[in-house]
Amino acid sequence: MKKVLILFGGNSFEHEISCNSVNFIIDNIDENKFDYKLVGIDFDNNFYEIIKNVKIDKNWKENILNKVDNVIEYLKGFDIVFPMIHGSTGEDGKLQSLFELSNVKYVGCDSYSSLVCFDKMLTKLILEKFSIPQVPYLIYSENIELKDLEYPIIIKPCKCGSSIGISIANNKREALKAIKEALKYDSNILIEKFIKNNRELECAIIEKNKTLIVSDVGEIINNNTFYDYDSKYKNKTETTISNIDDEIKNEIKTYSKKIFRLLKCKDLSRIDFLYDLDNKKLYFNEINTMPGFTNISMFPQLMKNCFNDYKELIGVLLDF
Repeated sequence: MKKVLILFGGNSFEHEISCNSVNFIIDNIDENKFDYKLVGIDFDNNFYEIIKNVKIDKNWKENILNKVDNVIEYLKGFDIVFPMIHGSTGEDGKLQSLFELSNVKYVGCDSYSSLVCFDKMLTKLILEKFSIPQVPYLIYSENIELKDLEYPIIIKPCKCGSSIGISIANNKREALKAIKEALKYDSNILIEKFIKNNRELECAIIEKNKTLIVSDVGEIINNNTFYDYDSKYKNKTETTISNIDDEIKNEIKTYSKKIFRLLKCKDLSRIDFLYDLDNKKLYFNEINTMPGFTNISMFPQLMKNCFNDYKELIGVLLDF
């Protein structure tokens, strides 16, 4: 039986989402194959072993805990680590570097790929070189004349997940406010053309034995202007298999596989696109190297049709 360490929490704005995701994992892991332990990482980056079998929520530190003092030695006691942590520290290569320095096997992209994919600016610059279609964008600097931009625009921090810090601006005054908000989360900011009449489409990928398993195309049915943090986790947002034309679905799947390989991804990713209905154009939007695994998350919903059940899906990720 493989010894599995499941990490959750972390020092990021997505700490609570990680807590929700880890519950999905422990509800669906095959305990006949995997002997697992849970370890939470708090906002000060301390590691705590959960020694009581409880559901995890944002107040998990109120449970009975055992602080892990020698983290590296502790990690080496497991066959594989599943870092179910979203956002900074979890998806930006920091934890992955720790695992690699410690010679510990883990689920997900390596430190290089995690860093590149988490930084939207780096992702865009790389994929631009390989002619992956993207929404017209600028990397913000103080030299940009905001009054000369074609509004509306989207302003977002380069390194932040779950649509945190993202705003729509319709004029210079709103742009200045949006830039100030985005700077709370990152020193680098992207400015993108806002595609008003669009469909938000997503594709999930799992790598098994160096072969890519590509899901059907899912769609976000969102009542908000765009798919922000509240849309993902607080408001009622429908996720469904898209009924968009097969030609566009095939294009998305082809691009998804190409992007996965170009960015040197491993094990799993979710790749998001926008389809401009007015101009009939498909654009790559972003990639998530450790996508959400909550009950309403798109990744497990898309992947469930590729496996017998969620237990098999998680088993494939933990197999090596």
